[in-house]
Amino acid sequence: MTREIVLDTETTGLDARRGDRLIEIGCVELINHFPSGREFHRFINPETRDVHPDAFAIHGISTAFLKDKPVFRDVAADFLDFIGDDTLIIHNATFDIGFINMELELVKRAPLSMNRVVDTLQLARRKHPGGPNTLDALCKRYNIDNSKRDKHGAIVDSLLLAEVYIEMTGTRQATLVLGAEAAQDTSVAVNGISSQHVRQRPQPLPSRLSSEDLAAHAKFVESLGDKALWRQMG
Repeated sequence: MTREIVLDTETTGLDARRGDRLIEIGCVELINHFPSGREFHRFINPETRDVHPDAFAIHGISTAFLKDKPVFRDVAADFLDFIGDDTLIIHNATFDIGFINMELELVKRAPLSMNRVVDTLQLARRKHPGGPNTLDALCKRYNIDNSKRDKHGAIVDSLLLAEVYIEMTGTRQATLVLGAEAAQDTSVAVNGISSQHVRQRPQPLPSRLSSEDLAAHAKFVESLGDKALWRQMG
């Protein structure tokens, strides 16, 4: 059994070395390269650091919203238990790992090694050197429905990245090819799959967001009030 963890974070700003903090972690478990349904999601109180207005414009998470959320030291054990020693799938991994390791250092925990990380941004740059290779661009390229992504969010982005990763590595197509060829020839070899052309889907993949995810997001949006900057930016 192969276990991988797709991971994303949101932060108060762009630079962990200058005091910015982690405010959200979202993780999605993959078993044999497909989502198992297990997820880890926490909002985190950044303590004395306020959310920068530029960051708020991207993810819509305010300092006021985070005031009653747990601090990182209170979620660190659960987070580390969830990811275990398995491979981490992250888009622009240097950013996320930098923030996570800063938080782990503050609570005197061992850092995460980049040796266990697959950076999907680097994968995308090698596979599609002409770009663009943002998560939204990759969703469009692979015909994945990201219509529910009105703002950045760690768990929503992890769910979308899981779909992108599966399509980008050809895992789903390889499984379909294996099933079709095995029906005709039970001696089909795994090496014969890698040369198959990965075609775009005729219809977008259905959203993996559950009704509970959507309800939680709607409740969060309502908590921001009518004057929230994200409403002005659409």
